[in-house]
Amino acid sequence: MSDISRRDVVKAAVFAPLAMTPFTDADGARAALHAMTAVETQARGTPYIPKYFKKDEWKEMRILVDLIIPADERSGSATEAGVPQFMDWICNEYPSYSWTRDALRWLDAFSFRTHGKSFANATDAERRGLLDQIAWPKKTKPELREGAALFTRLRDFTASGFFSSQMGVKDVQYMGNVAIPVWPGCPKPALDHLGVSYTK
Repeated sequence: MSDISRRDVVKAAVFAPLAMTPFTDADGARAALHAMTAVETQARGTPYIPKYFKKDEWKEMRILVDLIIPADERSGSATEAGVPQFMDWICNEYPSYSWTRDALRWLDAFSFRTHGKSFANATDAERRGLLDQIAWPKKTKPELREGAALFTRLRDFTASGFFSSQMGVKDVQYMGNVAIPVWPGCPKPALDHLGVSYTK
């Protein structure tokens, strides 16, 4: 995952149709609100207690989402945006998201086979080395394709959480419906290209 910006990869994924998403826009909005509230509560000193993820899974997921969307010069990381809380709400509400647990177990097993320790206990370099082997499905070895498929789903899930958060909306510089005080009209090069001009 080191060839190009992780944020660029994730941004491309999140704006593609999410055909495998079983929840409605309203559910997504509730999950985003839950995450935002949880982040604000944590800022006041009350730790978030996950409802779906177990303690070791919660630790691993928080590490993983920050490797997928780290902080950069424009915005914070996935955990700072409340992505793990978003995921926890979705997984708790939708049994079909039990695949997230399978993904974490697969990644742990891969880490144990490779480094003799869990993903959470591996060094940052070791974690990145593991993800580099499954981050690009077309380049993945046949024996790692299951992990690549699970990681792709986790990456898309992370993106859904990040880019539906307040931080993520600011990251893509979405302005919404903003009135333009004065519209200067169509640029002259565009008018020339079309062979038209303004008439008085």
